[in-house]
Amino acid sequence: MINLPRGTQDILPGESEKWQYLERKFIELCSLYNYQEIRTPIFEHTEVFQRGVGDTTDIVQKEMYTFTDRGDRQLTLRPEGTASVARAYVQHKLHGHVKQPQKLFYHGPMFRYERPQAGRMRQFVQFGVEALGSADPAIDAEVIDFAMTLYQSVGLKSLRLVLNTLGDQQSREAHREALINHFTPVKEELCSDCQVRLEKNPLRVLDCKKDRNHESMKTAPKILDYLTEDSKDYFEQVKKYLDELGVEYVVDPNLVRGLDYYNHTAFEIMSEAEGFGAITTLSGGGRYNGLVEELDGPDTPGIGFALSVERLLMALAAEGIELPVEHALDCYIVALGEEAELKASGIMKSLRMADIKVDKDFLGKKMKAQFKAADRENAKFVLIIGDHELEQGIVEIKDMSNGTQEQVSFDAIINYIKERI
Repeated sequence: MINLPRGTQDILPGESEKWQYLERKFIELCSLYNYQEIRTPIFEHTEVFQRGVGDTTDIVQKEMYTFTDRGDRQLTLRPEGTASVARAYVQHKLHGHVKQPQKLFYHGPMFRYERPQAGRMRQFVQFGVEALGSADPAIDAEVIDFAMTLYQSVGLKSLRLVLNTLGDQQSREAHREALINHFTPVKEELCSDCQVRLEKNPLRVLDCKKDRNHESMKTAPKILDYLTEDSKDYFEQVKKYLDELGVEYVVDPNLVRGLDYYNHTAFEIMSEAEGFGAITTLSGGGRYNGLVEELDGPDTPGIGFALSVERLLMALAAEGIELPVEHALDCYIVALGEEAELKASGIMKSLRMADIKVDKDFLGKKMKAQFKAADRENAKFVLIIGDHELEQGIVEIKDMSNGTQEQVSFDAIINYIKERI
């Protein structure tokens, strides 16, 4: 027997309906917020992620699935969605489109070589939105509100929104110098990754999982102490808009997103549900002014977020929330005899063309077994066809909710069913 690869999963009937429900919810919300879908390739030139995500990140250094194709090109299965969207934005010159900002959404599989654990797979599915072309703090608040609204729309209550600012370029440079001065005396005590990060991107030291309990982390310089007046004002405006939208949040100056392209607003949404697990983050995002330029595009501000569907399902389970999904047929046809089987196929086709969900037996079961199959499918009505019904040009229709039966002519089946469902 060949099993699936480690870190992947099969989503079987009974579970896949939950995924479909969440996809519909996400797409409906995107429509309400006026975000339009963009679909990018599952693999890109590796350079897209090296330049877009940042070569000091764990994603680029350790987690990417990279391969060389037959044309000797280095390609990578996408580990996240933002860099691909930014690449498409540049390539197709969406910055010149009359509609600005470009409000885009995506959903699909991403790939990271990580140690598999609950809610963290090597192939996982992300929902994400990106707003490119606006530096208005109002759209930062809109993106954050969108994320919170999505979680709340499926019933989650144990949520915590954590907010921070990473400041503008001047703020980050001042903070960077302070971090280098702070961590250099204890550099040899940090992990090998952080020793490299201290040289290239010291902000990433604050996000280290290995050194999070090191004594130096407790007294590390906070970005809020190095903000320019413009950065402070921008952050205050974001918070005012969130207040106006009724979005509750807490400010955490230690929040650092794990990708190099973030600046100004950064946020994460946590689950505080009991039993959810040690890794509480459900989703995260922030502003990434400079990413489009890194991919050879014009100066373009942007903000977005992404969430893992796997972790969303974990949060729903932790709060005991059952999604309103059901598998139910409108009709099940019980056919007895070869001629009746033939007629049933034609009736099924007509019903399906009328948007009525219908099925029948394909295993030659007896009548009693066919009725059991109808019960398992939660069919609302059972249509019975035998020799007598064929002679009379009728079907017996049984209402499974109350057990009543009526005879209906072949021509009237569709209207009869539609009136009752």
